[in-house]
Amino acid sequence: MAQAGVAAQAGGMPGPLEADATAGPPRSREGPRRRRRDWWRALIFTAVVGIILAGFLSPLLRALAVSLRQPEQVGQLDSPQWPAVHATFDYQGKTYDVYEVPIDGKVQDLALVKKGREASQFVDPGNAAAGLITWEGSWRNLTRAWSFAPDWNNYAVVWDQIGYPRLLFNTAALALFETIGTVLSCTLVAYGFARFRFPGRAILFTLLIATIFLPYVVTIIPTYAVFLKLGWVGTWLPLIIPTFFANAYDVFLLRQYLLTIPREMDEAAAIDGAGPFRTLVSVIIPQAWPAIVAVAIFHVVYAWNDFLGPLIYLTTKPELQPLAVGLAHFNTLHYRNQAFIQAGTLMTMIIPIILFLVFQRVFVKGIVITGVEK
Repeated sequence: MAQAGVAAQAGGMPGPLEADATAGPPRSREGPRRRRRDWWRALIFTAVVGIILAGFLSPLLRALAVSLRQPEQVGQLDSPQWPAVHATFDYQGKTYDVYEVPIDGKVQDLALVKKGREASQFVDPGNAAAGLITWEGSWRNLTRAWSFAPDWNNYAVVWDQIGYPRLLFNTAALALFETIGTVLSCTLVAYGFARFRFPGRAILFTLLIATIFLPYVVTIIPTYAVFLKLGWVGTWLPLIIPTFFANAYDVFLLRQYLLTIPREMDEAAAIDGAGPFRTLVSVIIPQAWPAIVAVAIFHVVYAWNDFLGPLIYLTTKPELQPLAVGLAHFNTLHYRNQAFIQAGTLMTMIIPIILFLVFQRVFVKGIVITGVEK
């Protein structure tokens, strides 16, 4: 055996020990199969998410398409949902409308040159040199051909007619002041309920949360009478001042988040000589930014879309009205032209969407952590 091994090595053939040493582990097919499975799972998941996302975005995409429609599409029964104009063709110095004509089992786009009750003559825009084509039938039963043509001038018309810069300034100013009042008051109230123990705390917090069930329409007449006596009707004060007295929704949201902050941080600040207000400013607020940003975004969107409040208190002051009220008045004047209505709506939505996209991560973090049970 030893001589056979030596002879094999001398002849250039690997020996038994050398073969075992150089041979690697057997290749497994499980790795490529697993990668293929993971790839198909990712593909299917992406497709499903894309379909769901398309369903959610379809109203927005349709609004964009309608906002770009041409004025001549108004009242046209055969008009498509996307922006388009009637297709035309110039033939022998004249312009003719193009129709969808069924010929030999196929539908062709032909320009109507001579109209007739029982037969009409058309010309093929793609081969005008072939001459006229006679088609038997009533041309009134044909559908006109449309070509894609978005009208971006709709946004310029809305910008001028609605007085968009002034309405935008009013809306942004109201949203800013109301958000400041809401964040300041709700942060202080939530800090009190989350960190201080005082008699009747549970009862007061229960009463505060119970106000959520009180419909807004129930308080419209009493609050309007109070603001009328104060002489605030026709100003921004009835919309701004109440936000400095907190609300149950945002107080609950902030309180739940503050409960997740360890009390040891408050105790460490107290050891360093910090009082309650200094602890709030230096310890609590830096830790509660996600919840505060979430509350701010919630209220900015609410104030931006608020319609009933400004309609009640600013009816006699068009120069102080926000976008929601100004757009409603604009829609009553142009209710027949959906393009103007959708253009104004999309212009109103732009800033809240940008605000959400910029603060998306902080906003989601504040909502998720607030839901942690404490």
